[in-house]
Amino acid sequence: MDQSTQVLVIGGGPAGSTAATLLAREGFEVTLMEKEVFPRYHIGESLLPSCLPIMDLLGVREKVDAYGFQVKRGGYFDWGGEQWNLTFGDKFEDLTFSERFVDNNYGYQVPRADFDQLLLEHAKSQGVTVLEGVEVKRLVFDGARPRTAVWSPAARDAQTQEHETGFDFLVDASGRAGVMTTRYLRTRRHHEAFKNIAVWGYWKGAKKLPVGPEGAIAICSVPDGWFWGIPLHDGSLSVGLVNHKDTFKLKRQRGASPDRIYREAIDECPAIADLLTPAELVTSLRIEQDYSYTAERFTGPGYFLAGDAACFLDPLLSTGVHLATYSALLAAASLSSILRDEVGEDEAQDLYERTYRQSYFRLLVVVASLYQQYRGKDSYFWEAQRLTLNDCSATDLKQAFVNVVSGIEDLRDAQATLDLAMDAGGKVVAEEFRSTNTVDSMPPEDHELVQARMQFFHSAMVSQDVRGLCVVTKPRLGLARP
Repeated sequence: MDQSTQVLVIGGGPAGSTAATLLAREGFEVTLMEKEVFPRYHIGESLLPSCLPIMDLLGVREKVDAYGFQVKRGGYFDWGGEQWNLTFGDKFEDLTFSERFVDNNYGYQVPRADFDQLLLEHAKSQGVTVLEGVEVKRLVFDGARPRTAVWSPAARDAQTQEHETGFDFLVDASGRAGVMTTRYLRTRRHHEAFKNIAVWGYWKGAKKLPVGPEGAIAICSVPDGWFWGIPLHDGSLSVGLVNHKDTFKLKRQRGASPDRIYREAIDECPAIADLLTPAELVTSLRIEQDYSYTAERFTGPGYFLAGDAACFLDPLLSTGVHLATYSALLAAASLSSILRDEVGEDEAQDLYERTYRQSYFRLLVVVASLYQQYRGKDSYFWEAQRLTLNDCSATDLKQAFVNVVSGIEDLRDAQATLDLAMDAGGKVVAEEFRSTNTVDSMPPEDHELVQARMQFFHSAMVSQDVRGLCVVTKPRLGLARP
């Protein structure tokens, strides 16, 4: 089955299915290859409001709303001895890609097997050629530009005949496996401060969280890490413990099993322990590395890295699906304009690189700030205000925090012209100077925060070549200078 396509997408998760669907709806020929056969299990069940406007663009919003997923209108933090609610506010109405008014003040709590399959089936309905159960064995390059994928059935008992698919552009949405970054580029950098281990399982019969907004995720710190508690529409509660790998390794060396580590941590967390008092663990525990990382470059000749293939962030703020769908939107808009000869490839890739990297490092800074539990919640709100390039009153710090951790700030940046970042140049330079001049006085464990903050401000400085570009959705998806 040798063939060719305009755009090849590797990976059928939210990043891949979103990019493929958006491109297909623009009239381009798109082929998506996925190693697994859906539905398949995946962690990352808590979605942010930023996903909703993108679902409008996909034409899948009504399908998702009708599925019955648990609506999530915010979160509850029991963090570092302080408790507070995070409610997705009423200031998101300007972020709709629909002709009608829609409520964008919520996210979802989703079993990813169901949600990801829904998105992939929708991609098929929009004209994407989807090949499930196939593995990309290798890529063939013309210089530094990938041109052909060599693939075969992924099943062990399947015939091993290889096939080739040529393409003009590649969207690598292959997740943490990272076809381009791990096999060819080898440019992935791990963040030493966020090499964590997650242990989680699913409980039945748990109490409902007595505080917080409807469907809230519970985020609770414990002495050696933190817990998530995510209510799902089937009545189960996803409960996960995140420890640094060194802490987890030390406990294992002292003879503690993963089950013991997990249950002893529950006993140290009153909020989670109370929810689970009447409940029963109905699954075996799962264990996974949550090592945060970023690739040195998110784009290159003929390719875009999207979602976890480009970067992965600690799950503290539930940003996985946001970064996946947001990067997919940026990639699809960039490719649409490239393929229509509206902008040059280098110009579009510069915008993608800057915008996606800025989003990642803004969230990394907030996560790093939260890990410094001794600073208190007011400092987290101040940090968010510093990372906001849009107008934000210093008296409305909590709203700045909500905008950042809900992903809404990223969507606003993408829709605004890049003049915004240039106009914010004074703030950028001042904050970069501040970060540079404090790094020597900070303890080593805080260097990751400072470095991430400096990366964010560097990415906010826009080159003259892409000044004024923004993502547009009307009359069609692409990049433009209004």
